[in-house]
Amino acid sequence: MKLRVLSRMLEIQRVLVRHGLDDFVRATHLYRPLRFLFFLSPWTWFQRRRGATRAERLRLALEELGPIFVKFGQALSTRRDLLPADIADELAKLQDRVPPFPGSEARASLERSYRQPLSALFKQFEETPLAAASIAQVHVALRSDGREVVVKVLRPQMRAVINRDLEVMHTLATLAERWWPEARRLKPIAVVDEYHKTILDELDLMREAANASQLKRNFAGSPLLYVPEVHWDLCRNDVMVMERIRGVPIGDLATLRARGTDFRRLAENGVEIFFTQVFRHNFFHADMHPGNIFVLLDDPARPRYAAVDFGIVGTLSLRDQRYLAENFLAVFDRDYRRVAELHIESGWVPAGTRVDEMESAVRTICEPIFDRPLSEISFGTVLLRLFAALQRFDGQIQPQLILLQKTLLNVEGLGRQLYPQLDIWQTAAPVLRSWMRDRMRVRTVLRELRRGLPDMLEVMKSVPALAKNFVERAQDGKLALPIDSTELIALRAHMDSANRRRDRLLLGSVLLIGAILWEGLLAIPAWPVWPAWLLGATSLVAFISAWRHQRSA
Repeated sequence: MKLRVLSRMLEIQRVLVRHGLDDFVRATHLYRPLRFLFFLSPWTWFQRRRGATRAERLRLALEELGPIFVKFGQALSTRRDLLPADIADELAKLQDRVPPFPGSEARASLERSYRQPLSALFKQFEETPLAAASIAQVHVALRSDGREVVVKVLRPQMRAVINRDLEVMHTLATLAERWWPEARRLKPIAVVDEYHKTILDELDLMREAANASQLKRNFAGSPLLYVPEVHWDLCRNDVMVMERIRGVPIGDLATLRARGTDFRRLAENGVEIFFTQVFRHNFFHADMHPGNIFVLLDDPARPRYAAVDFGIVGTLSLRDQRYLAENFLAVFDRDYRRVAELHIESGWVPAGTRVDEMESAVRTICEPIFDRPLSEISFGTVLLRLFAALQRFDGQIQPQLILLQKTLLNVEGLGRQLYPQLDIWQTAAPVLRSWMRDRMRVRTVLRELRRGLPDMLEVMKSVPALAKNFVERAQDGKLALPIDSTELIALRAHMDSANRRRDRLLLGSVLLIGAILWEGLLAIPAWPVWPAWLLGATSLVAFISAWRHQRSA
């Protein structure tokens, strides 16, 4: 283990103990031999925070540990149905109230990126940040043509901090893969690899600008979602400039209520936006915590979402889209056998799993939940219980679905916060059924065929030449099928290893039998000595000869 990784792991322990979060320390079994050093350290105890509440101490610890831990707190803050109210309220401050870095450092970083003074690009630049997040912060500026924009700039040394913590996560995942019995099913290394790609994508603000443009194009003319315009001429890898929007933060319920917002429509629109992104556009905003969402109230009876921060987006393969849609609809319809069949067909559980056993397990999970009104059912609870049931069938986590699951939980938490009676099933089902019907329409099939027609024509044009070449080579006796030798080499190595083990066993047996016969002949008083020595010498020569032959093989 690298020294900096070990140092970071010890630092995590120190921060947890210093903020009085001793239960977390006792739960971290990998540190158990070291935690007593912190309990016995006078420095640690003098530094412990005693005045703050447990929620404040948790938030402060996450802030001190850095951006990856802040993002963890952000995700938790939307699940008020799973957290105590005091912790949820405090973690909500991580969404856009992370302590900022000095505006003078932001100005210096921007001028390095643009290679010219900011006064040459902006009529006005406010050094006091509008908002600060875990990876970047935002400043308001005025362009020379009078347009108001927001300038997003990365925190100093952010790449080095992220890389260090990712290395810690990879180390912990590797240890878990080696020693944790559940690792094969939960795939911690694959999960960390997926998160690694996601978090590094967030550090490229040109990529985020491209994501914003794509999302804006997808919802062009839609009454559901507004995406601000990107100012491409001022975007760089570590700088992003966008139109400034003036809306009410989604978490400011008092202002939304005072303005007469239709909360039911707002909550249902959020669910519709999510399922539309996932299934119609196959491009979804995957960081939908309240700090990234505003509400435009030009017409409070028809509120419109406005999104910012497009660093994390998700896509799915058509195969995963279809399996997900069918799974959701099967759960809606209580078709538990179909849920079991889909999990097996998709490879999410092993192919040999018995459908009837899994159907029974799914029914056991879902029936008690569906006994309540749909407005009281937590989709997150259903997912968590289904996931727990998969353990029995050796189900394995699907890294490509983690972003979608996280976003769905965020959407549900946000929707229930706005409108506690939100019926997610009623809102989502029409979108899913419409998507499934559209996939089966003749027009859709013809469109897909037309899209693939150029490739089909190219293949058809090459068929005569390939057929002629095949026949000529067959007539000349030159036809040969290429074979991937990798598996053959592995098979040969395995057979060689087995042969060597067999030879060693045989040699040992020969030597053992010879020794027994030798001892037996020597034990007979009337028997001449020379036959025993002859037998022993012969056995030894045969053993050495066979051993040399086995080594040379």
